[in-house]
Amino acid sequence: MNRCLLILLIGLLLPSLVTAQSAGQDSTFTVSTSQAWTDTGLDLKTGDVLQISATGTTCNPQGVSGSSQANLPLSSAPAGALIARLHSQGAEPILIGTSHELHIDEPGHLSLGVNVSGTPPCQGDFSVKVHLVSAQAGSQNAAYSAQDVKQKLASAAQIWLAGQFGNATSSSSATNTTGNSATSGNTTSTTEALKISNTPLDATLRKDIDGMPRRVNDEFNNQGDMVNFVLVGSQQQVQAALDAANWHLADTDTKEAALKAVLDTYQKKDYLAMPMSKLMLFGRYQDYGYEMAEPIAMVASRHHFRIWKAPFTYNGQTVWVGAGTHDIGFEKDQRNGKVTHKIDPAVDCERENIGSSLQKSGKVKSMTYYLPPNPVQDARNATGGGYRSDGRLLVVFLQ
Repeated sequence: MNRCLLILLIGLLLPSLVTAQSAGQDSTFTVSTSQAWTDTGLDLKTGDVLQISATGTTCNPQGVSGSSQANLPLSSAPAGALIARLHSQGAEPILIGTSHELHIDEPGHLSLGVNVSGTPPCQGDFSVKVHLVSAQAGSQNAAYSAQDVKQKLASAAQIWLAGQFGNATSSSSATNTTGNSATSGNTTSTTEALKISNTPLDATLRKDIDGMPRRVNDEFNNQGDMVNFVLVGSQQQVQAALDAANWHLADTDTKEAALKAVLDTYQKKDYLAMPMSKLMLFGRYQDYGYEMAEPIAMVASRHHFRIWKAPFTYNGQTVWVGAGTHDIGFEKDQRNGKVTHKIDPAVDCERENIGSSLQKSGKVKSMTYYLPPNPVQDARNATGGGYRSDGRLLVVFLQ
C-alpha cells in the first residue's frame, strides 16, 4: 500500500513541476535545399526559447561532409546544413543541424535556410519542428505551477501529520464537501443540514434492511466499515446524482492508476480517482467506489465510499447499499504491520457529507434516517482502526 501511495504522489508532483517547461507553441515547416530562406512567420521576443529539430529523407540537416563552397552564409558550418536567421541587426546565421535550442536575447523574426551558395550539394527537403516557449507564458506557468504544487503539498503534509498524531478534525471540518477545493484550495467544509422526511420507511423496505449485514468484511472475513447509507434508484440515476455531486469514480487497476496520475497531471489535470481496496458485502466485492478529495492531498485524505447492488429491490427500483468513511492520514495495518489509511472515527460525519452532497445535486426526491436492530455504534475496521456511530442508516430516494 505504501509503495502505491508513493508512486502516485511522485506521479502527481513531478509532471506539475515540468509542465511549464513543456507548455508552448509547436510548428512544422518544410525547408527545401533549393530555396535560400523559408520564412516561419514566428516573431520572437526577448526571453523566448526555441527548440528546433530536423530530419531529411534524401539530405542530411547536418550538411554534406567534405563538400566545399565559397561564400557560404555560415562559413563555419558544412555546406547543405540547416541554418537559422533571427533577423536581428548584425546577427549571422546559426547552425541548427538535426537539433538546436536557441535562447532569444533580443526581439527578432525566425527564418530557416540551407547553408549554400549557388547549387546545393544535395537536392531535397528538411522537415523541421519548432517548439516555441514564450517568455511571458513560461514565467507565468512556472510561477503558477510552483505556487500550486507548494499549496497542495502543504495541504497534504498537514493532513498526513494530523492523521499520524491523532490531531485530525472530523469530516465536518475537512476537505470541502462540494468538491470545489480542488480549484479554490479552500478546505473548509460546506456541509449543509439535511432535509429529512418524517415519513416512516415502508415496512417491506425496513424488513429487507433489517436482514442486511451491518458491516462489510475483507477477503479474510475480518469485519470492517459499517453500512451507513442506502440509495434507491436505477444505476443511471445513481451515476447521474453522484456526477452532479462531484464524486469521482475510483480507478480499479493500481498500475493503470499510476499512469493516469502522471498523464493527467502532465496535461494540467488533477488526478482524483485513486484506487481503493476491495471489500465485501453480500458475499462479493463492491460494484463501485467513489471519492471526493483535494488533488495531491487525496493520497493522504479523501472522502470515499463503496456501494453494492442489494439482492432485493423496492417497488421495482434497484437498491444500493453503501459504506462511507473519511481518510485522514496513515496508520499501521494491524493485520500485517504495513501502512494503510487512517479513518476519521466519527463516521457519522461522512454519512452526513454524502447526504449533503447528494442534496446539493438536486437529484434527491427524499431522505430519511432508519435505526435497524442491533445497530453498529462502537467497532473497529478490518485494519484495526476504531470508529463510533449512532447506528443509523441514511436512506436516500433518488429522482
